[in-house]
Amino acid sequence: MAQYPPSPGYYPSSKFRTVGFYQGFNNLWGPQHQSFSQNELTIWLDRSSGSGFKSKLPFRSGYFATSIKLQPGYTAGVITSFYLSNNEAHPGYHDEVDIEFLGTTPGKPYTLQTNVYIRGSGDGTIVGREMKFHLWFDPTANFHRYAILWSPKEIIFFVDDVPIRRYPRKSDASFPLRPMWVYGSIWDASSWATEDGKVKADYSYQPFVGRYSNFVVVGCSAYASLSCRPPSASPYPSGGLTSQQTQAMLWTQKRYMVYNYCSDSKRDHSRTPECWS
Repeated sequence: MAQYPPSPGYYPSSKFRTVGFYQGFNNLWGPQHQSFSQNELTIWLDRSSGSGFKSKLPFRSGYFATSIKLQPGYTAGVITSFYLSNNEAHPGYHDEVDIEFLGTTPGKPYTLQTNVYIRGSGDGTIVGREMKFHLWFDPTANFHRYAILWSPKEIIFFVDDVPIRRYPRKSDASFPLRPMWVYGSIWDASSWATEDGKVKADYSYQPFVGRYSNFVVVGCSAYASLSCRPPSASPYPSGGLTSQQTQAMLWTQKRYMVYNYCSDSKRDHSRTPECWS
């Protein structure tokens, strides 16, 4: 039986106001595979197309969250995501901070992948910084809350207000500093998403559906005054995590993390100095 993490003691999702989808976002692609009703956005992938959306504004820091409900059954090869990126502004040389659900097959759990790209495209020209988790609940049964806190000194990933990963700024070379937009999408990543690409998307199971609600987009936009202070995901105005939040994160990593790039002996860690600094 799954064990639930200990209480983090602080719940960022209760501190920030949600916004309507059309207040904060626009369709990016696949508008015919996107619908909105009763404060819930549904996007889907079939053989003809997937779909994606993008925030109206770019940000240089912020707290970005949504509730997501995933599709049960066969979803191999399919990625359902919520992420930050500046790919359109810096094609081939972009930054990205990802929450991605790697599709699966019946009887096997979804994998939640977090990743950070720095000034590259992710196609081999740069290094991904993946940490992967299984979850302590069924993400297809109900909506659950997923969030990214990006400040000038750290990135923190949250699931239902439990911090699961903290990525500190240890150098300018290993941290995203340029403005990014907030995105969500569903798309076919059969070449790598499930069992390293061994299991592909099977369109006899189409459509593949992702459901989103309760959007939070709070922070310093790229156009805000330099005096703008980024939000905090802890009681500390300066950011960081409390000791209780940190203990909940370490507990979760010990029991539910299934991959850590820093622990992968096959990786070239000369390119990820944050692993050994």
